[in-house]
Amino acid sequence: MRLRVGGGRLGAIDPAAIAKAEAALKSLSGNFTQWLNDEIAKLETARAAIRDAGQTAETMESLYLRAHDLKGLGATYGFPLITRIAGLLCRHIDDKAKRLDVPMTVIDAHIDAIKTAARDDIKTDDQPAGQAMLQALEARAA
Repeated sequence: MRLRVGGGRLGAIDPAAIAKAEAALKSLSGNFTQWLNDEIAKLETARAAIRDAGQTAETMESLYLRAHDLKGLGATYGFPLITRIAGLLCRHIDDKAKRLDVPMTVIDAHIDAIKTAARDDIKTDDQPAGQAMLQALEARAA
C-alpha cells in the first residue's frame, strides 16, 4: 500500500488538512495560558530548590531542564519573548562545568523577566517593555 500526501501531487499539501490542524490548535489555545503558568511554576519550584539546597549539580540540572522546556514552549504558547529569555538563561547554565558559578542574581533576573512577561502579557521584543527586558538581561550578562 502506498500512502499519498497532498492528494497525490508531490509536495502538495491538502488545504482541508491544514484547516483541520489550525482548528485543532485554536481549540487548544484557550489552555495555553494555564499551561504556560504551569511551566513557570515548575521553573519557580526549581529556583526555590536552589535557594533551599544551594547551587548543586542536581538543583541546577532541574533549573536547566525547566528553562529548556520554556525555551521550547514559550513561542508555542504565544510568547516568543519567553522563548528568548529562557534561551538566554539556558546559555548561562548550559555548561555543566560552569553552572555552579552562575550568580544567583543572573538566574533571578531571567526568571523574574519570564514571570513579568507572562503576567503583563508581553509577548514579543517588538513591544517596548519586551525590548527593555532583553536589553537589561543582555547588559547584565555582559
